[in-house]
Amino acid sequence: MINLFLPALAAAAAPAPPSLWSLVSTSKPLSMAVLLLLVAASCYSWAIIFSKWTRLRKARDENGKFLRAFRKASGFEAISAACQQFPSAPLVTVYDYGYTEVDRQVRSRKQLQNRTAVERSLQIGAGEELARLETNMSWLATIAAITPFIGLFGTVWGIIDAFQALTGAGAASLRAVGPGIAEALIATAMGLFAAIPAAIFYNYFGFVIRDLGARMEDFGLEFMNLIERVYEA
Repeated sequence: MINLFLPALAAAAAPAPPSLWSLVSTSKPLSMAVLLLLVAASCYSWAIIFSKWTRLRKARDENGKFLRAFRKASGFEAISAACQQFPSAPLVTVYDYGYTEVDRQVRSRKQLQNRTAVERSLQIGAGEELARLETNMSWLATIAAITPFIGLFGTVWGIIDAFQALTGAGAASLRAVGPGIAEALIATAMGLFAAIPAAIFYNYFGFVIRDLGARMEDFGLEFMNLIERVYEA
């Protein structure tokens, strides 16, 4: 009869496993520094993600509205009014570069003579806008690439510390080494927590930016068609 109660008494006497917060709060200085670095990288990554998400969503929305206004416009005056309404559209930047070159030629020579210069201006405008859209993308790629290794470094270092603590003990046991290993593995988990969203959104934003770049190239062709109709009719 007494034997039936022994497992229950042993379970009641066993210490409760440490919580996640207690493992983090009792981390050694190096492990704590690794965790703080990973938390900072994760916070910076999410700040870039929210900022880029808002910027690209607005760019795509205003691109569509400006393109509809451009195709319906009867002349450059109406298009210039549309540029004022949709300043966040990347196509507006491309248009401004192209129209500036067209206006310069018309003012100085009274006609459009160098179509190649207009095409180059459109390409420069598209390149400037793409560079602006790709701002901070390299940070997302860097965070996605290096944070798992930083977390792995923290884990390996923590495991080394856990086993070194057993050198003075008589015998090693899972209960003795378990908390140290659990503390070390938190760094790996934090590294993955920082890396996975950064990698996902880096690929998604890259797809969106490539799509915007293709639309800017197509818009350049439509712009050239417009100036041919206006100045070479």
